[in-house]
Amino acid sequence: MRGGDIATLSTVTVSSDRPTRQEISDAVGEDGWRLVLGAIYADVEVASLAQGAQAAALAADAAGDLGDGHLSIDIRADRAVLRLQSAAAGAVTGADIRLAKTLAAALTAGGRRLRPGTVQAMEIAIDALDIAAVRPFWKALTGYVDESGPSDLSDGLVDPLGRGPAIWFQQMDAPRPQRNRIHLDVDVPHDTAAGRIGAALAAGGRLLSDSAAPAFWVLADPEGNEACICTWQARD
Repeated sequence: MRGGDIATLSTVTVSSDRPTRQEISDAVGEDGWRLVLGAIYADVEVASLAQGAQAAALAADAAGDLGDGHLSIDIRADRAVLRLQSAAAGAVTGADIRLAKTLAAALTAGGRRLRPGTVQAMEIAIDALDIAAVRPFWKALTGYVDESGPSDLSDGLVDPLGRGPAIWFQQMDAPRPQRNRIHLDVDVPHDTAAGRIGAALAAGGRLLSDSAAPAFWVLADPEGNEACICTWQARD
């Protein structure tokens, strides 16, 4: 199944080529993909590095030339993680949704199982009184680049190699010396958030706020250091 056949495969109905988060999730969920931090991911189960490479080759062949600028693949001995996002738009487009369906069909036909519940992405949030003043420092220090398009990040910086966590800046209205000003945001599939929160609470954490749920929940460790569990929901 080559990428050139993709236009005939999709029956997805979306409002435009820039679908909403809800439309994206609805369109790809049953095929084993999950929307996480502005991209759609699928985790392909494998038993060896060689099998991971084979699964990646199968996906790349199915995508064809249409995969360029949309598909990236991380190969490990126990999985191949597929990521779809338009590099030009910096967001998931209708083309990415159609590619997701094409790849899911090809991988399933090749005997590979997609595991949506194991994917996640990480963000580092930096609280700042003057974002314009501190952002250039972090950009230079990390070698990161400006995010190419709108997503769930604010003033986002991303790793050009696609390896490190994203960085975003949260506007403060007054100094808060009693609170840590850098915290982790852990972005998970919407249907695994409750389990992740439960595990954190069972491990000694506290729920500080669910006022913005299901977009995010604010938790703290036993010493008050904060982190958020985030999903794509309630952001459109």
